[in-house]
This record gives sequence, C-alpha cells and structure tokens, in this order.
Amino acid sequence: MKRKDFLKKSIPAAMLPFFINGMKFQAYGATPMLKAIAEASAKNGRVFVFIQLSGGNDGLNMVIPVDQYSNLSNARANVLIQDSKVLSLSGITGTGFHPAMTGLRNMFNNGKVNIIQSVGYPNPNYSHFRATDIWHTASDSNVFLNSGWAGRYLEDIYPGFPNGYPSTAEPDPLAISIGYSVSTSLMGPTANTGMAISDPVSFYQLVSGTVDPAPNTPAGHELTYVRLVLQQTQEYNTTVKAAAQSVNNKATYPSNNTLADQLKIVANLIAGGLKTSIYTVSLGGFDTHSAQVSATGGNETGAHADLMKRLSDAIAAFQDDCEQLGIADRVAGMTYSEFGRRIKSNDSRGTDHGAAAPMIVFGKNVNPIMIGTNPTIPSSVNVDDNVPMQYDYRQVYASILRDWFQTPIGTTDGTILLKHFDTLPIFKPGLSVNRMTAEQIGLMQNYPNPFKDMTTIDYESPGGHIELRLFDNQGRLISVLVNEDKSKGKHSYVLNGAGLPPGNYYYQLLTANAQVGRHFVKM
Repeated sequence: MKRKDFLKKSIPAAMLPFFINGMKFQAYGATPMLKAIAEASAKNGRVFVFIQLSGGNDGLNMVIPVDQYSNLSNARANVLIQDSKVLSLSGITGTGFHPAMTGLRNMFNNGKVNIIQSVGYPNPNYSHFRATDIWHTASDSNVFLNSGWAGRYLEDIYPGFPNGYPSTAEPDPLAISIGYSVSTSLMGPTANTGMAISDPVSFYQLVSGTVDPAPNTPAGHELTYVRLVLQQTQEYNTTVKAAAQSVNNKATYPSNNTLADQLKIVANLIAGGLKTSIYTVSLGGFDTHSAQVSATGGNETGAHADLMKRLSDAIAAFQDDCEQLGIADRVAGMTYSEFGRRIKSNDSRGTDHGAAAPMIVFGKNVNPIMIGTNPTIPSSVNVDDNVPMQYDYRQVYASILRDWFQTPIGTTDGTILLKHFDTLPIFKPGLSVNRMTAEQIGLMQNYPNPFKDMTTIDYESPGGHIELRLFDNQGRLISVLVNEDKSKGKHSYVLNGAGLPPGNYYYQLLTANAQVGRHFVKM
C-alpha cells in the first residue's frame, strides 16, 4: 500500500479531544462505515449509546440465577448475594438483579430493559486487551482485525475525503467518545489519530485555515496532509459546542458518578440537535480478583455493589432525562464487558476472568424480556468452570445494525460483521421472542449422564439447517457434532467420550430461530 493511501485510510477516524463541563470529548471524523450508519439513522434519527464495563463484569452477581442458588452457594459462597436480597423482576421467576440495581430493576418492570443471557463467543480469550479487541473488532477469537466493527470501511471509499468535510450538509461528527478512553470499535481499519487544541497557536491556525509549514519532501507533504486532516476534524468543535449550549438537562443525575457525568453530556448533545448516531462511554473497576464484596458488611456491599449502583443509577437518570427532553423514542443503549467471571470464586473474596455474561439493553423501544435462560450451574465445579455461551455477541451487533439502525443485511453481513449472524428480539418493532425451554425446543438431556464411554443426545429439528456443538468447561469449542440440514422430527447423536478427559461439558443446539444448551458430566 502506498503511504498516501495508508494515510487516507487511517486518518479519517481522527478525533478531537476537548472539554465540556470538565469531561474530555473525542469527536470522530467520518469513516465510510459510520457514514453508512449515519445515513440509515438519519431516516429516523436513532441514536445508540455503548457503555463499556471495563475489566470483566461478574455477570452471575449482576443478573442472578436464583433458581440455581443451591449450586451457586457451593461454588461461590464468599461472594454470592443472599437470595432474600436479590431484586425480583416482574414477569420472570428464578432471576433477579443485584440489590444495588434498583434503578434498572424499576426500568425493567416498566418495560424499558432487555436482558440477554450468557453472551460470549466460541473459544473465549481471557486477556483484557485481546478480549476487548475481539469485542471491538467483531472478530473470531483466532482472527486479528485492524478495524473496529462500527468503524469498518465500506468498499467504496469516501471520494476525496478529507477534503470538504465537515460541510454544511454534514457538519456533525458521526461518533463521539466521552472520557479518556477511545473505543477501538469506532476506529478505521488502520489507526485512529487525535490531537487536542491545547494552545493559542493551534486555535488560530484552525480559524485561519493554515497549518505549520513542513519540508518540501515526500515525508513533508505527508505531514502537511496529516495536519490538514487533524485540523478539519477539529472543526467539529463548533457544532458539538453549539449543541451543548442550546439545551439544559432536565433530570437529576447522581453525584460522584463518572458514568452519570458522561451520560448527562450524551443526553445534552442529543437533545441539543447533534445528529451524531453513536456514543461510547465507559465505567472501569470491574477486574474484581479480590475484595469484590465487603469483608464485614455482607456480600451485597463492597466494590462490585458500588459499581452496580453507579451503573444502575446513571442509566436510570439518563433514561429519565431522555424522556423529559423528548428524545426517548429514538435513543437506546447497552452495557457490555470484555468477559465475565468464573463460576467458582477465589479465596480472596473475588472472581477470576471468565467467559460468557449477561448484557443489558435499555430504552423506550426495547423488548422488555429476558432472552435466553439462566445459565445451568453444575452441583460441583472447579476453578476452570465457566458460564457457557448461549448467544454470540455479534448477534447483538447484528440486531442493533439491522433492527435499530436499519442497515441493509448485505452491509451488515458482508462489510461490518464479515459473516451472517441471526438477530435477536431485542427491539419492539416487528419482533417477537421465542422463550421456549430446551425441552420445548426439543433438546433432551443426554443419557446416561454422568457417563463414562458413550452417551446419546436426543434432539428435535424444526426442519432445515441445525448445528449441535460441544464445549468444554471453559467455553472452548471442542467440536461441531452436527452441521447439516435435518428433516423435521426427532434425531439422535451418539457421543463417544473416550477421548474426553473427566469433567463438566456443555452441548448446544442451534436452529434458525433458537439456541439452547445443556450440561453433562464425563466421569
């Protein structure tokens, strides 16, 4: 690739850091992918807010499977929330929220929260950096991509960009990160370059449209080009500040809550008329290897409880603000973390890096249900046991892109997510949910269980393509047992366990409209 071409593909994601109310902004320039999302959302003005829970959130203490409480007590008694203090959810039995999450519990009961159980991906990675990279790039765990899923370039590069942008027709940044961390999900395929207006010289150069002189050499010409791109990206300053100054927040936000501070600004900018489609915010502190709960105040208090309260209170205030500001119909958001935590707690009143975890999607137009079932917790677990995946995180992305932003399926599958992923019934319009159990869908418990050599898995096909997958206790995909079209009706698969070490395993049935799984033990 020529160096100028490299720059054209890397610099358009440049961002401008500046401050509003003491909070750092990074306004992203137009990448083709963000342009496509913006064009789709412009039809309905929809906005989506991504809340990253940095560090790996303990999903089992966030969305608590009360119906598994006995086995949870065996696995994590020193961090488990007392069952009588778990917040019940309207219309759902056996599942509740952490007692600090009263705001989100009330939102769920009022029809403004959707819960997706056990979200992850095959063969999970337990490194913070790599796992975050996987979520942000929408890659398989063994594939390395250099662009974020939300910042993926379309094949047709913007003609002539960055010359002419921003313009009268397109004055607003297409994505904004608030805070000091930059979400790589919004990056172009090579890099995201940013600078701050930190001195008078830079400011007056912006006003006058000049840049510092550079040597008359190939490298100097490229340096001039970089400076021009950065300067033009800074022009988003004007529209962002104008939006921020045009309207005041109406809700009362909690104090001493950095997430609330970020979401308050997001609501302000949306209501102020900014046409930005995507916002990213973050809350850190979720790497709770030790002191996750209080040593003296009960397991419903401590570091994780404080995080759950900040998260819940901030989202509840944001939702209230959106409603009072008259923008709630077109705003939705979600929480995500790079991974969950292990089923079994450690001796330091903490939990270690794990696999799948629940996600929360919120807003006036979400489907207010729980998608999936509570994870099955074995009666006996070891330190390596994980919550098995029910849904791939890219199904959530596909649902946001296709159902919320209404991007074409060809763009969603071919350019952004790079393969097809079925959508989930996260949003209200035109969607219904299949809340059937494994028995109703037709995935039976293997027999015998536990087993030593051979066991039989009975399942029912609705007719069409099905997959039957086998995972180990860490969520790693061992093999795809069945991957073919099956006639409607009952089928069986005989699993030869001779090569499997003793331990806990999971098998999962995937059809066009459902994904369910079961647990078994190999002796």
